[in-house]
Amino acid sequence: MSDYKYSIQAKNVNKTFYKKSKQIPALVDFSINIKKGSIHGLLGPNGAGKSTFINILGGLVRKDTGYVSICSVNIDENAKLSKFKIGIVPQELNIDPFFSPLELLELQAGLYGIPKRKRKTEEILNNLKLLDQRNSYARTLSGGMRRRLLIAKALVHSPEMLILDEPTAGVDIDIRSSVWEYIKKINSLGTTICLTTHYLEEAEHLCDTISIINHGRKLKEDSKKNLLNIISNKTVSFVIDNSFSIPDDLKKYNPLLDENKLTINYDKNQVNLKTIINILTKNHIDFKEINTYESDLEDVFLKIIKE
Repeated sequence: MSDYKYSIQAKNVNKTFYKKSKQIPALVDFSINIKKGSIHGLLGPNGAGKSTFINILGGLVRKDTGYVSICSVNIDENAKLSKFKIGIVPQELNIDPFFSPLELLELQAGLYGIPKRKRKTEEILNNLKLLDQRNSYARTLSGGMRRRLLIAKALVHSPEMLILDEPTAGVDIDIRSSVWEYIKKINSLGTTICLTTHYLEEAEHLCDTISIINHGRKLKEDSKKNLLNIISNKTVSFVIDNSFSIPDDLKKYNPLLDENKLTINYDKNQVNLKTIINILTKNHIDFKEINTYESDLEDVFLKIIKE
C-alpha cells in the first residue's frame, strides 16, 4: 500500500444544492482528516451532510469548492485512480434481484477490470457468511444477507479505504454483531474504515475517532475517548444492607436515598469511586449491591448538537 498518513483528507469543502429559487447548503467549509488504518465515525442527524460528502468521495456529486484526496490521490486530478482506492457501501439496497451473489461479485470485479485469476469472490462470500447462498437469486435473500452482499460488492477490488453508509440499518441484532466483527477483521488487516451510523452504540463499539456534523458543518472531531470525557458525570447506586443516616462527608455529592437504595452523582474527573466507598465503610454503611452508570456517546452527541 502507498505511504500516506491520511486515507481521507478534505479541506474547506462546500456544496450547495438549488431547488427552484432556493439555495440549500449541504456542506459548509467542511474539513476532515481520516487517519490511515483507523475506524472513523461520521455522525450527525438526518440531513447533516454525511451522504453528500460520501457521494463527493464516490464521484456521484461534484463539490463546489475545496480540496479532497483519497489515499493521497487528489479526486480532481485523478478521479479514476481515486475511485479504485475506495469501496463504498451505500445505504440503499441497490442489488439486481435476478442475479446471484456469485454473479454480482463476478460482474463487479469485471467492471473494475480485475483478471479472473486475481478475483477473491468465494473468499469474500465465505468471510461474509454468504457462501451457501452464492447461487441463490438475490431477491430470495433476507435483508441482513443483502446488506452483507453490498459490503461484499464493495470489497471485490481490495480497496485501501472502505466507506460504510449505515452498514447495519434494518439488520437484526445477531447479524449486526457479525457485521461488526467482520468490519473489525478487515480493519485489522489494514483497510481504513469510515462509517456513518444512526446507532450510537455502533460508533461506540467500533470507532477510534469520530466527527460530529450538523447542517453541513463539522461541530467536533476527536478520539472516542476524548469525546466520552466531555461529559464526566457518573452515577453510582448502592443497595444498602442496614439502616443509617446520611453522613456529612457524603452530603456534598447530593445523595438520594429511596428506601434501601442510595444513589450518588459525581464528577469522575474529580472524584474516585473508591473515595465514596471509603466514606460508606468509615460510617459503617454496608451494601450488598453496587451499580454504576456513566455517560455514553448518545449523551455526548446530544450535548454537542444542542450547543
